[in-house]
Amino acid sequence: MDALTKSTKELQDKRNKYIPRGVSNGNLHIARDAQGSTITDIEGNEFIDFAGAIGTLNVGHTHPKVTEAVKEQIDKFLHPGFNVMMYEGYIELAEKLCKITPGNFEKQALLLNSGAEAVENAVKVARKYTGRQAVVSFVRGFHGRTNMTMSMTSKVKPYKFGFGPFAPEVYQAPFPYPYQRPESLSEEEYTDQVIQDFKDFFVETVAPETVACVVMEPVQGEGGFIIPPKEFVQAVREFCSEHGIVFVADEIQTGFGRTGSYFGIDHFDVVPDLITVSKSLAAGLPLSGVVGRKEILDASNPGELGGTYAGSPVACAAALAVIDIMEEENLPAKAEIVGEKIENKLTELQEKYTFVGEIRRLGAMVAVEIVDNRQNKNPDKETTAKIAKYANDNGLLLLSAGIKGNVIRFLAPLVITDEELNKGLAILEDAFANR
Repeated sequence: MDALTKSTKELQDKRNKYIPRGVSNGNLHIARDAQGSTITDIEGNEFIDFAGAIGTLNVGHTHPKVTEAVKEQIDKFLHPGFNVMMYEGYIELAEKLCKITPGNFEKQALLLNSGAEAVENAVKVARKYTGRQAVVSFVRGFHGRTNMTMSMTSKVKPYKFGFGPFAPEVYQAPFPYPYQRPESLSEEEYTDQVIQDFKDFFVETVAPETVACVVMEPVQGEGGFIIPPKEFVQAVREFCSEHGIVFVADEIQTGFGRTGSYFGIDHFDVVPDLITVSKSLAAGLPLSGVVGRKEILDASNPGELGGTYAGSPVACAAALAVIDIMEEENLPAKAEIVGEKIENKLTELQEKYTFVGEIRRLGAMVAVEIVDNRQNKNPDKETTAKIAKYANDNGLLLLSAGIKGNVIRFLAPLVITDEELNKGLAILEDAFANR
């Protein structure tokens, strides 16, 4: 009896027996096939995908151009290992990434496997280039589950609890949370305050001359889709330039059209020294990269960077197809259209329910904060969980986020059709009503 003839219950039982419970599952159905923004399980039930494999599928499930490119590569070879014998796909993708990322300076690109691996290597090359050891990330930031990136990540449970000791010389700077600003401060006063807090951090916590890099998500992902003021991001960039610190934009979730631009950092009129990319880079295949200033990436000696599977030729073929699709189908522009439609539905729900707090959006990176009420803004994790569960039980893949688990985030593929989007939003409306 093959996998497709097994029942959902049989496979769920096997999952519980053979796979650690530490691997979480937001939806307990078993996927059979997927196209665009719809997944069908082995029993024929359809699910509209508002999760996109946590932001991995900006071009959707099984895009025909990606599938064609992958099949063509598989027929040639699977993996000679770039460290053993080079292949064209790695080189062509590196060139493409250097061209589409911001910055009018000489660049290089290092290819790897996962987002966490990209962040680790950004730290490595920054340390090598500067000769410094300290690393600064931000409160509420998320950068991965390896020891280094777990150390850089802010949320203790479930990501860090019981997994120490953590990597040394990692410090978390304050990051703005405009929704929670004190009522006594205007937006401008609050921005000035968080900029000053950031600068004070380098007096109170770590000296800037010991810092190799500052790593920032242009929009905090797991932290709850927190969008910082433009002036804050610019102040961080200026501080790094002033003190010889490598400024790294972690674009793993914000990249490849998600925010209505190729990269999230584009919205802040800032050019980072390095950018980390992954997730939607290869439409679901494991691939990541560090892209940026040549003098930084070229500071390492032969053999100091790379990995056995880094820059898989099959994943590179998928990524090259993804970049073509982004250009041909103008996905950044589509992101704005998709995001606006989701925001409009959330605004309707906000008018109807007092537990709907702030709606945040940059392109199709959309979130809504669930609170006790809009006066006290206290996080309501329980209601958030009920909404997400109802959605997942009734045909909509939906994720929560936020340090306190009270944010619903939307990462629908940018190629989603109006029919799929409307169907998903109808289920979302029912989820709010039946929480």
